[in-house]
Amino acid sequence: MTPRRRTATVAATSIISALAVGGLVVAPGAAADDAPVAAFLAPYYTELDLTGDDQVTAADLELVSAALGATSPSAEFEAVAPADVDADGVITVADVVAVSQRAIYDDGEFQLVEASAVDMQAAMNAGVVSSVDLTTDYLARIAAYDTAKVDPAADGRPLHSIITTNDEALAAAAAADATRASQGMTSMLLGVPIAVKDNYDTVDMPTTAGCGCWDANQTDDDATMVAGLRDAGAVILAKASLDEFAYGFASEYTAGQPAGQTTLVASPYVTSRTAGGSSGGTGAAIAANLAGIGFGTDTGGSIRIPSSYNQLVGVRPTVGLTSRTGIVPLALSQDTGGPLARSVTDAAIALDAVTGVDASDPVTAEQQGRVPTSYTAALDPTALEGTRIGYVASMVSTDATTQRLFAASLATLRAQGATVVPVTPPAGFARVLSESSGSTNEFAHDLAAYTRDHLAPEVTARTIPEIQASGRYVQSRASIYTARAAVTEAQYQAWAGPTGSHTTQIAAGQQLVTGMLDGGDLDALIYPSAVAYNSFSTNMRLSPNTGMPAVTVPMGQAIAADATVTGAGVNLEFLGRDYDESTLIGLGYAFEQATHARTSPALYGPLTK
Repeated sequence: MTPRRRTATVAATSIISALAVGGLVVAPGAAADDAPVAAFLAPYYTELDLTGDDQVTAADLELVSAALGATSPSAEFEAVAPADVDADGVITVADVVAVSQRAIYDDGEFQLVEASAVDMQAAMNAGVVSSVDLTTDYLARIAAYDTAKVDPAADGRPLHSIITTNDEALAAAAAADATRASQGMTSMLLGVPIAVKDNYDTVDMPTTAGCGCWDANQTDDDATMVAGLRDAGAVILAKASLDEFAYGFASEYTAGQPAGQTTLVASPYVTSRTAGGSSGGTGAAIAANLAGIGFGTDTGGSIRIPSSYNQLVGVRPTVGLTSRTGIVPLALSQDTGGPLARSVTDAAIALDAVTGVDASDPVTAEQQGRVPTSYTAALDPTALEGTRIGYVASMVSTDATTQRLFAASLATLRAQGATVVPVTPPAGFARVLSESSGSTNEFAHDLAAYTRDHLAPEVTARTIPEIQASGRYVQSRASIYTARAAVTEAQYQAWAGPTGSHTTQIAAGQQLVTGMLDGGDLDALIYPSAVAYNSFSTNMRLSPNTGMPAVTVPMGQAIAADATVTGAGVNLEFLGRDYDESTLIGLGYAFEQATHARTSPALYGPLTK
């Protein structure tokens, strides 16, 4: 699509209409009576707010411009004193300019490829684009790019990142546009098109979990996280493909295909390679700019592996921060849902919409009082200053790409003011990493609860044996299905019951790793999430085997001299204490701003009309 430019100017006053500093000028916004509840991108976009709606809008600029020339300590000055940015005791044009820069508004050219949620909001606030425009353009990109062989290489493959698009998406976008017209920007996700992994229940699309056996699973309600996104005004654009029932990292699925046929998801950077899994479709779609922000699930690496393979930011939240209700489970001892995004800012914005206590998922009660007003408050480019960050040398691969990028990352962290130290792990750390995933011992038990409470009655394949009998599954995994079906209730309880070995080990792992952080006065541990299109050792198990949160951020790409996979991305992962996602987001943001390591896949650039 060609970039859009607004044809008319929106201005509060003649002086404001002349301001165009950094592309940001006056934003039309809600009246005070329509003020949103939560702050948007605090503190930068909120700290000069004068009207109490946690936004800088036309109303704020009207107040400042009307007070031009006011001096301290007059009553007129006191009403707008926060806008005296240069603290010279007088409201000047410079102050009006400074306030205008805090408005989420941009009437310049808008390009969809690599657009952030802030870019989208600024353009929608200015009238350059609408949510209907964004949704239409993303649907066009899906139609043009997802199933086509774009890569001319002989071994190139289509992405196959989307299982289905939402027939109701344009109506939802129109509703978001109507909300903006009547109330202003009510949320940083208002009108932003979102792709969710196809194990999240959605009332307007079937939920297949990647299995052809569940093509008819049209649920009558949304997953709790999806409901949160809709409440924030997001447009649920599409369901992303995944490794069938989230079993592994290959992202091979059978949904929508005849019995015996499967499809693999490709990375948009090197299409002969997998996009990772199990949230590989989300990873490929967001990397190729087929949606604004994506959501996946992570049991043993399923957000962080596709984030690394596709140069994305991924957040695996603390188990308990996001509800699993209405998400097809793999192993509830470790399952958690979170965003995959092209920037830390987008990931923070998305995370804000999906937290909350859910009585249907009792573990979420643990978050009470531990969730900030907004994770965007952590977006500080100086967040690394004065921090202590540790790493365990054995968690760093010796391959050339990882060694080079990790060394450069350590240098970046130190240049940004962090103290980075090697850590000798205590006895028991290897046991934390070696604990296996709960997917084998928990899947049948947890799946039974989902089928009882959520699976559409039209679906006849309700147990693992019935799934196998349908013939519509990845048949090369028959032995895995059989093994998981054979787990008895007694075996499940011995593993994941209240005193089960896995339950006990996760608690012990959480205590041990928290002790590592506390004992070393560390803000986080870091390690590579993966290597070039491959996992590394047991790195991905540290977060799920402790329940602790992790944020993964691009740190660079493989080059030909590395002799690995040229162009492959490798991410740096930050792990921290329970419910301390804010710290990790801040560290990841500061690292991202210092490196800007993400690249956009060249094969999937702007469409031309």
